Amino acid sequence: MTDFDFRNLPVVVAGLGVSGISAARVLHGLGAHVTVVDGGSGEGLRARAAELEALGVAVRLGDGASLPEGTGLIVTSPGWAPDSPLFAAAEAAGVPVWGDVELAWRLRRPLPGTGEPAPWLAVTGTNGKTTTVQMLASILTAAGKRTAAVGNVGVSVLDAVLAEEPYDVLAVELSSYQLHWAPSLRPHSAAVLNLAPDHLDWHGSMEAYAADKGRIYQGNTVACVYNLADPATEALVREADVEEGCRAIGFGLGAPSPSNFGVVDGLLVDRAFVEDRAKNAAELGAVEDVNPPAPHNIANALAAAALARAYGVEPKAVREGLRAFRPDAHRIAEVGVVREVTYIDDSKATNTHAAAASLAAYRPIVWIAGGLAKGATFDDLAQGAAERLRAVVLIGQDRALIREALERHAPDVPVIEAAGGQTGAVAMTEVVRTAASLAQSGDTVLLAPACASMDMFTNYGERGDLFAAAVRELGNE
Repeated sequence: MTDFDFRNLPVVVAGLGVSGISAARVLHGLGAHVTVVDGGSGEGLRARAAELEALGVAVRLGDGASLPEGTGLIVTSPGWAPDSPLFAAAEAAGVPVWGDVELAWRLRRPLPGTGEPAPWLAVTGTNGKTTTVQMLASILTAAGKRTAAVGNVGVSVLDAVLAEEPYDVLAVELSSYQLHWAPSLRPHSAAVLNLAPDHLDWHGSMEAYAADKGRIYQGNTVACVYNLADPATEALVREADVEEGCRAIGFGLGAPSPSNFGVVDGLLVDRAFVEDRAKNAAELGAVEDVNPPAPHNIANALAAAALARAYGVEPKAVREGLRAFRPDAHRIAEVGVVREVTYIDDSKATNTHAAAASLAAYRPIVWIAGGLAKGATFDDLAQGAAERLRAVVLIGQDRALIREALERHAPDVPVIEAAGGQTGAVAMTEVVRTAASLAQSGDTVLLAPACASMDMFTNYGERGDLFAAAVRELGNE
């Protein structure tokens, strides 16, 4: 499907991470002269470089700024910020910059018998992207489609479009980074789940962040799915340049009006893709079919259902797909019940928006929070959660920011700082024991840090794993 001739084209791949290596291999296979650049030079990077060099790919470590002479295209890894010197040099030289998603979009192949490539059903948002895309893939599978959750999750989007056995349809998770570098992307249908401040250091402003998220709606042919509870997502739909006939479809937790998805008497219902939607609705399943049935996860399920229905999936497959879905680890996962206290691992809640959704699902709560704030503020979070909190256990480098917000908005809630100067398993054991000492029968101890983890743990996954291990240890006493 591409109009780009890669044979003998000098291409620079920026970044020697997973997406960079995948792009380099694909481009090399297409006959391009590939040079990978990366500002790092550690042992792991050198090992990856050696593997690519064995294929005939040039690698420059310790040099992520200069543009090799004669470069005709840059394919960047998602994490490289727009203000990187390499891209300034590219702009000055008139060299286009693509991300791996743009490359994949250009390399799509026609499906046998149709002449058209597999449609993309795309999802973005500050939170809930992975869960929604996985729910969507489960629904599409229940409908008998060969599909995969791809993009920022699961299968590499490049691997998916070049798969030997083609997919019927793809459920694509896209970050704001990926959307920024995907100017040609035109999904079949797309959803923006929510918008809250995040990655502003990369984008430069909330306006720029929202604009990149909104790119997902450009060129949609059937449906632009938005969150009725988040007016910013509807604003992006209004600004989008879509194909004639494309519809705006809202989802929310209340009873839906025509053209929307919602909840009625514990049932998930569709009033968009039905005949005479002014009078009729289609039952798609029950709230209990969603795992777990927390409010924000029900919203995720409705968004996934809307995209599936836009593609033509029958209601029965929506129900079967939601019932079959199992969330990934560290996403509001119940770890166990110890002495009548429930322990929930939502280590994936690495920003305030995600933490707020998690806090809204439980009460009373002993909340474990803190880490690297990434420039976030916590007043809205503290104010919204105040009445649900039994106590708070604070950890991490930026704990003081959360403490100060709690002092302003929840002054009567006990706040304990734990694991000062400690990291890893030792720190988490102290944190869990502190939380347990504050909890009462029927309470929930909730790990929803609202912060990144790297000050104390390798990543959010390790943070959640150590939390679960500490809870199990507590239960064995």
